[in-house]
Amino acid sequence: MVTISLCMIVKNEEDVLARGLDTVKDIVDEINIVDTGSTDRTVEIAKEYTDRVYFFEWTGNFADARNESFKYATKEYILYLDADDVLLEEDQKKLKELKQSLDPSVDSVSMFYNAGTDEYGNVTLRYRRNRLIKTEKNFIWKGDCHNYLEVYGKVINSDISVTHKKISHSTGRNLNIYQTKIDRGDIFSARDYFYYGNELRENGHYEKAIESYNKNIALKSGWIEDKVYACINKADCYRFLGDLDNELKSLFQSFEYSKTPRPETCSRIGYNFQRKKEYIPAVFWYDIATKSEPDSNQWSFSYPAYYTWYPHLQMCVCYYNLGDFQKSYEHNEKAYDFRPKDERILHNKKLLEKKLGINQK
Repeated sequence: MVTISLCMIVKNEEDVLARGLDTVKDIVDEINIVDTGSTDRTVEIAKEYTDRVYFFEWTGNFADARNESFKYATKEYILYLDADDVLLEEDQKKLKELKQSLDPSVDSVSMFYNAGTDEYGNVTLRYRRNRLIKTEKNFIWKGDCHNYLEVYGKVINSDISVTHKKISHSTGRNLNIYQTKIDRGDIFSARDYFYYGNELRENGHYEKAIESYNKNIALKSGWIEDKVYACINKADCYRFLGDLDNELKSLFQSFEYSKTPRPETCSRIGYNFQRKKEYIPAVFWYDIATKSEPDSNQWSFSYPAYYTWYPHLQMCVCYYNLGDFQKSYEHNEKAYDFRPKDERILHNKKLLEKKLGINQK
């Protein structure tokens, strides 16, 4: 059985730290917590779980802090978590099993990161991360803000998920980090342009976000998956700006990089046609979305809503407008399976059951 060091960086996490530690304290063999300047009870709470609490002056760079936390690991493998991450009960069991069975020749184990969930427990954003890594390999974090582990060697993909349970969002924090990079005169990589575009988009700076996404796309370097989502996210910016034509062009542009349809793209194309009351092509694209579930080994972003309840809900609306109430009802029922208390779906259900003469309970 391998041994595991948990490594975390924290700052003002008194509301969530204990919750996360409770889900892993009985699995890991060591807990290392690096505090970067808390002014609340974070350090006091951390010391209830471990005496390995350290301090590191914040440099404005997440990679610096994460690399610092890794220095304190003394076990064979490092598991890293954020303070607002948890392992659900099923994933705790899977991690215990992995710990018992892991081949020590493995350099890294990737896990799903469920970065968002809705009120019904459905995952809204998922992607893979190298999550359990061999300590002796001295893998390094890179990047100022949206950093990444530079991993090589024998990597295996597991079905374990780490679930993000965010309580609050630090609005503008990451944007300020990128502004500092600009002020320093840093040369942006394709990855920088992509994530800077994301920060600009999330903060409502849509024109600037489009510029940053276009710079990512124009560079021959960079991960192809970032270019797929640069096109998709650029399309969102055009939608927010009310430019449906460029939104559609950006969505079709994503096919140059994805090669095959992604549900995130198809559902957006469907919605573009739906807003123009072109319901038949809208249904065509929504239907493709429901049949385009991503590969479980996919490392890039996956938004399950776009191939589960969302296209079915929209097809319900489209078929209703086309006068096909039976198909409208069928798709609403499929959406209901995922979101049984969604007021929109319940409203549709009541309306369509009345139109179809279905006994209502």
